[in-house]
Amino acid sequence: MADKPVSEMTFEEAMQALESVVSQLEKGDVALEQSIALYERGAALKAHCAAKLQDAEEKVELIRAAEGRAVGTTPVEGM
Repeated sequence: MADKPVSEMTFEEAMQALESVVSQLEKGDVALEQSIALYERGAALKAHCAAKLQDAEEKVELIRAAEGRAVGTTPVEGM
């Protein structure tokens, strides 16, 4: 999975890869150049996960709208 392009990963694959990156960086036993590469991959994985979540939220909102249910949230006055 390490060689798989981030753009081709499912959300679950990207989260697993991101957890691996974070674990490696937290250990602190990787060379500087490898740390930089890991950090770059982690940033790409994070952005990919955020985009996947955004897509999922938009799909849920479309389903809710099609069902005639409230879309989005509105704060209650005084809260």
